[in-house]
Amino acid sequence: MKLLKKAFAFTFIFMLSVSGLTGYQVNASEEPKHLDILFTHDLHSHLNSFQTIVDGTQQETGGFARLKTLINEHEKENTDTLILDGGDFSMGTLIQTVYDTEAAELRMLGYLGCDVTTLGNHEFDYGSDGLADMLNAAVSSGENLPRMVVCNVDWDAMKKAGLSEGQKQIYEEFQTYGVKDYTVIQKGDVKIAVLGVFGKDSLDCAPTCELLFKDPSEAARETVEEIKKNEDVDMIACVSHSGTWEDEKVSEDEILAKNVPDIDLIVSGHTHTQLAEPILQGDTCIVSCGEYGKNLGTISMTQKENGRWETDTYELVPVTDEIKADEATQKKIDELSDTVDTNYLSNFGYTREEILAENDIEFNSLSEMETKHEELNLGDIISDAYVYAVENTGDSDGEKVDVAIVPAGTVRDTYTKGNITVEQVYNSFSLGTGKDGLAGYPLISAYLTGKELKTVAEVDASISDFMTIARLYCSGMNFTYNPHRMILNKVTDCYLTGKGGEREEIQDDKLYHVVTDLYTGRMLGSVLDKSYGLISIIPKDKDGNPIENLEDYAVMDGKKELKAWAAIAEYMQSFEDTDKDGIANVPEYYDTTHERKVADNSKNIINLIKHPNKFAIAIVGICIVAVGVILLLIFGIVKIIRRRR
Repeated sequence: MKLLKKAFAFTFIFMLSVSGLTGYQVNASEEPKHLDILFTHDLHSHLNSFQTIVDGTQQETGGFARLKTLINEHEKENTDTLILDGGDFSMGTLIQTVYDTEAAELRMLGYLGCDVTTLGNHEFDYGSDGLADMLNAAVSSGENLPRMVVCNVDWDAMKKAGLSEGQKQIYEEFQTYGVKDYTVIQKGDVKIAVLGVFGKDSLDCAPTCELLFKDPSEAARETVEEIKKNEDVDMIACVSHSGTWEDEKVSEDEILAKNVPDIDLIVSGHTHTQLAEPILQGDTCIVSCGEYGKNLGTISMTQKENGRWETDTYELVPVTDEIKADEATQKKIDELSDTVDTNYLSNFGYTREEILAENDIEFNSLSEMETKHEELNLGDIISDAYVYAVENTGDSDGEKVDVAIVPAGTVRDTYTKGNITVEQVYNSFSLGTGKDGLAGYPLISAYLTGKELKTVAEVDASISDFMTIARLYCSGMNFTYNPHRMILNKVTDCYLTGKGGEREEIQDDKLYHVVTDLYTGRMLGSVLDKSYGLISIIPKDKDGNPIENLEDYAVMDGKKELKAWAAIAEYMQSFEDTDKDGIANVPEYYDTTHERKVADNSKNIINLIKHPNKFAIAIVGICIVAVGVILLLIFGIVKIIRRRR
C-alpha cells in the first residue's frame, strides 16, 4: 500500500512538472519550442551612424536605420522574433540634448520594434525630473514604445521614509508609462516572462539617482518566484543593467545567474562587454553585444525536455556601412535631430554640422583607454582644452589653472581623421547636465592640496587597473609610476609643468587650482567612502574650505555654464594653423606624447622598495602584525598539542 502511495505521489509530481504548473510547459510528444532573440544594450543615443576607430581602423558604424534593415531582414525569416534592450539607451550624442522633451531614444527603440527595455544609470543623468519628463514625453508622443521593466526599485523603503519630490515625480511617471517588475510576451507558441534588473555598479555610477534599490539577486529571485507562481510561461528572460567583468567574483550578471538559476537568458548591459560566445552558468545563458549599436546581437534557442533552453546559434552582426540604411527610419531620425539646433545648440552659437577643425592626427581609440595604462593623446587634447577654456573664456579673472583632470570613463568617443564637427565634439563628451538644466556637465573650478594631487596620481597608478574608468589624463601634472611596486605606493615621481614645460615641485600643503567636469568632481569627493577612509581627496574653495555643493562652483562663461564639450569646441577653434578655407588644423603636438604619464617597469629590488609612503608603511605594518598573530596562533596550538600528549 505504501509503495502504491509513493508511486502515485511520484507520478503526480511528474505530471505537475510537465503540465506547466512549475512555470514551464513541455510536452515530449510535440516538437520542441524554438525562439529567435535580437538584442542591444548601451546604445547611448547613437541613432545615427558615426565615424570611430575599431580595431585600429577608422570606419563608419552603427545607426538605427541600419539596425532596422537587419531587424526587417530577420523578421522576414521569423516574424515571431523577440527584441530586447539592456538599458543605457540614452546619453551619448547630441540627440540626448532633447532627451526630456522629445524622448527620441525611447521612441526610436519602439520604432525598431523593441519589445522590452530597462533603465541604465545614464537614464538618471538629467536627474529625477529629467527622467520623469522623458517618460512623459514618450507617452505623449502616442507612438509605439517598448515595455519597461525593473524589479529592484525599493518603493516600500522610500514610501516608509517619505517620498521626496523627485521620487514622487518618477513614481507617477512609472505608473503613466507602465513600468513593471516583469512583463509577459507571446511570440508564436512561446510565452516569455521578461524581468529587469538595475545593478549595484550602475547605482554607484548614477550620482543623480534619487531612487533606492534592493539587492539585485534577492529582488530577481522574488520576482522569478512570483512569475513561476502566477504565470504559465516557457522562458524567463532578464534585461539587466549590471554587466560582466573578467573577475567572476565581482561579475554581477554571473552572480545573478548563480543566485537565480531559473533565469534562462540574461541580456547583460552596463559594462559595454562584447561576448564572442555566451557565458553559461548552469542553464542560464548570458549575452552581450557591445556598445553604441556597433553590433546587433542574435541568438536562437530551443527548449529542452526539462523545460530549460539551449543555444542553437549565436552571432554578433556588425552594423557596417555595407548595410543599406532603412530610408523611413533615417527620415524619422533626421526629423528628431533637427530639433537639436533650435532647442539646444542655439544657446551656444553652434550648429551640429559646423566644422571646428581639420584633423590629420591619429587619436587613440576608446578601447585603448581601457587597455593601455599610459599617456594617450586623446586624454591630452581634452585636458588641454579644459585649461585653455577656463583661462580664456571662463570667468576666472585671469587666474592660472594648475591642473586639469580627465578620467577615461567620461570620454565617450574619439576624433577621427578629417573634419571635426560640433556633433563629433559633443559626442566625445556627452554626459550629464548642469544646474542650469541644459545638457552637458559643466567644468568646475576647485582646489586640492599638493598632497591630494599626488594622491590623484596614485589613484590612477594603483586603482585604475581594477577600474579602468578611473584612468586619469592630466594637463599641468606629470608623474611616473612603477606597476610592480606595492599598491598605493606605485608613484615614484610627481610634479607640475609650466607653460614652457618647466618642472615645478609640488608642495604638500599648498592649494592648487584644479578644473575638471562636474561628474568627476563628485566622484573625487566620494573616493574617501570608496577607499574606506584610506584615501582622501576633498574639493575645496580657494580659501581651503570643503565644497558642499559642487554645482555652485561651475565655471561660468558670461551668464551660461562652461560645458565640458563646449570647452573642447572652443579649444579646437583656437588652433592658429589654418587651411585655405580658414579652418583650424589640429597641431602636430598631439601626434606624440610628452611624458605626462610614464610607466617605469623596473623590477630592481631597490627601485621597488625605496621611498615608501604612509600607505606602504601601513600595509607592511599590518602584514607584520598579521604574521605575528599567525605565529602566536601556531605557537599556541603546538603548545596545546604538547600538553595533551
